Amino acid sequence: MATCPQGHQSGDDDYCDFCGMQMAAAPQAQPSAPPQPSSPPEAATEDCPICQTPRAGQFCEVCGHDYSGTGADLPLPGAGARFEAVTAADRAYYDKVIAEGGPDADAMAFPPYCPERSFALHGEQVRIGRHSRARNLRPEIDLTGPPEDPGVSHLHAVLLGQPDGSWLLVDPGSANGTQLNGKPLKVNVPVQVGPGDRIHLGAWTVITIREGTP
Repeated sequence: MATCPQGHQSGDDDYCDFCGMQMAAAPQAQPSAPPQPSSPPEAATEDCPICQTPRAGQFCEVCGHDYSGTGADLPLPGAGARFEAVTAADRAYYDKVIAEGGPDADAMAFPPYCPERSFALHGEQVRIGRHSRARNLRPEIDLTGPPEDPGVSHLHAVLLGQPDGSWLLVDPGSANGTQLNGKPLKVNVPVQVGPGDRIHLGAWTVITIREGTP
């Protein structure tokens, strides 16, 4: 027997046999609070820890910092340690060229005065040669002079900046060739250069790679 809310015994489970009251009143549903609108997530902002440039991808667009942390930071070409190329006249190299009887050797005189000149290495490439108005060519390391080395081609060699800050030297096919530390370069075969390396070209020109002032 079931008992109704008034305490009567009833054989009907739905309504009391004695008073007719519903045996178990269905619980009234409580109104739920309307959902609160969620605030939009804040946009994640991150600055490069190296140069403070706002992040735009895995690598910083300015200094090349790798945000993933899986590899070394890669600077822009030529943006590592600063190097400079110092040009001068090398009497020993000139004597060697004359002794070997190169083309027009008899007409090439060693300059009585040739001051050192320094050229900062930066960017993707640094051309070495003599400027030419006809070719609209003005190399970054201009050896036109004075004094002018007649054995230097208008585009004699090129220094190529690498992403890690190092430099490669290539001879694109100069008339008289290029030597690095006394060894001739093969045409269009890049060779790495660094501080202390000496590049010889022309009749008497030497270019020494040095670390510049940061």
